Amino acid sequence: MAAVAAATVVGVCLTVGSASAGTLSGSLYRDPSSAVVRWVAANPGDSRTAVIRDKIASQPQARWFANFNPSTVQSEVSGHIGAANAAQQIPVLAVYEITNRDCGGASAGGAPDLNQYQTWVSNFARGLGNQTVIIILETDSLALLTCLSSGEISARNEAISTATRTIKSANPNAKVYLDGGHSTWNSAGETANRLRAAGVQYADGFFTNVSNYNSTSGEANFGRNVISALNGMGISGKRQVIDTSRNGGASGDWCGDDNTDRRIGQYPTTNTGDSNIDAYLWVKPPGEADGCRYTAGSFQPDLAFSLANGAPNPPTTAPPTTTPPTTTPPTTTPPTTPPPNSSPPTGDGCYADVAVNQWAEGFTATVTVTAGKSDINGWKVTVELPAGAAVTGTWNAQASGTSGTVQFTNVSYNGRVAGRQSTTFGFQGTGTGPGRIAVCVG
Repeated sequence: MAAVAAATVVGVCLTVGSASAGTLSGSLYRDPSSAVVRWVAANPGDSRTAVIRDKIASQPQARWFANFNPSTVQSEVSGHIGAANAAQQIPVLAVYEITNRDCGGASAGGAPDLNQYQTWVSNFARGLGNQTVIIILETDSLALLTCLSSGEISARNEAISTATRTIKSANPNAKVYLDGGHSTWNSAGETANRLRAAGVQYADGFFTNVSNYNSTSGEANFGRNVISALNGMGISGKRQVIDTSRNGGASGDWCGDDNTDRRIGQYPTTNTGDSNIDAYLWVKPPGEADGCRYTAGSFQPDLAFSLANGAPNPPTTAPPTTTPPTTTPPTTTPPTTPPPNSSPPTGDGCYADVAVNQWAEGFTATVTVTAGKSDINGWKVTVELPAGAAVTGTWNAQASGTSGTVQFTNVSYNGRVAGRQSTTFGFQGTGTGPGRIAVCVG
């Protein structure tokens, strides 16, 4: 039911995080090599590109690990985690490798047996590093059990429990969530029973609505009932994450390949305002097929456009309003160096601040555009890249050029910035990132 193809499904992106009512806080990671980002880059003249770019490719989505590749999975995970860590953002990884996956349906596959599954999980866990990462562990594995005997169910439960503990042992900062199905599948009590049997006591909680369309409010209410049932079993402190990747329109039948009434739902964030919910995530990458009309897991631009067209624009951000703490002046005179950022304008116009995260082979850069005293309606930021550096991906802006002097202009939804307010965009590249000074024209 999760509908991913035999190849690893990719698709994870950037949004601004803030203090959360749950246990997570921070920005979610946008994968600059996701399927939708690659499609946007390859199809600049397509009439659907602007909508897909602005409302889907700009956002964080889970990267799926669905290939049985025990010899290479550690390096694949490590590379992905390294880029996210360098960007100081939280990656979302969907593990979809359990034996007899999807009960042989459109997304059939997984490890040949549960012993080999544990080998794969151990290698996967070794690539996770030690910073915060969200793990969506085995979609449909607990909600869909109709093809398994009682002995096979017990073995699967033990495998998932062991996988959870393996991941937690490798990275204690990993947030692991188990399969809670969704609000119109199994009852809350039955879901809680299945979660307990699969070792949710070792996990951080459960996920719901992956690849489905139920409303966020309905899923939240279902989650509260599951948490209450778990509390009654003596299992406390568990929280929910909800997939909102395509629940902003009609619900009804599951398969979305043929349904044009779907819409993307709430944009991904860890700031849920609900103490029971750690995050709203796009686990199912919008535009990737379920296997009804198209191959499961393949990116289809007509599906992506249908989901995004008419949906609200992503939120923009405002500068922090808190007063910085006072500090004791240093006892030694600091060296004089040029200021790292461009100065705020005294009148109209805009200024830009570039923050770079560098790693061995490349970098990500986050640019904050702030208006002067008056509103601006459109902006252009010019960044000078060092020799040998090149831009490979951009979000929340359009880039002109890839090396040397690169100009970034606003997209449709973030060109208007109120006076003294801000919006952000970002880009990733190879080589050494730019200095922190950028020129902004508004």
